Amino acid sequence: MRLAIASDHGGFALKGVLAASLRAAGHDVADHGPAAAERCDYPDFAGPVARAVSTGEADRGILVCGSGIGMSMAANKVPGIRAAVVQDLEHARLSREHNNANVLCLGERFTAPALAEAIVAVWLETGFGEGRHVGRVAKIHGLEG
Repeated sequence: MRLAIASDHGGFALKGVLAASLRAAGHDVADHGPAAAERCDYPDFAGPVARAVSTGEADRGILVCGSGIGMSMAANKVPGIRAAVVQDLEHARLSREHNNANVLCLGERFTAPALAEAIVAVWLETGFGEGRHVGRVAKIHGLEG
């Protein structure tokens, strides 16, 4: 799978762990930065990942900041993006089955690396449930300006 990944300084370490494990699992991972853990602004990195997913350059995106919330808010400004902040395996599954989330947002301050890797695995393996959820996701897109 083609994945786009990025972080800010608050998620830099976890981004590195995830990018390495995803590459080891055979995924094509495009790292959209930053290159160092120096203070930076999350919208500068959420935007490129969200646009890569929106345009089809990447199949899905993963964003990491301190809480995951800022990245989610920024990514969801890009048309076609359904970014979800996830902190456990069940929410990872539901974000895909019910909402067809195409960007996963994680918080390094709240998610240990082993749990983050497990969340990513569930999120990547889970398909969209379709059925009644198709119309709901379409309504989400109808809210885009």
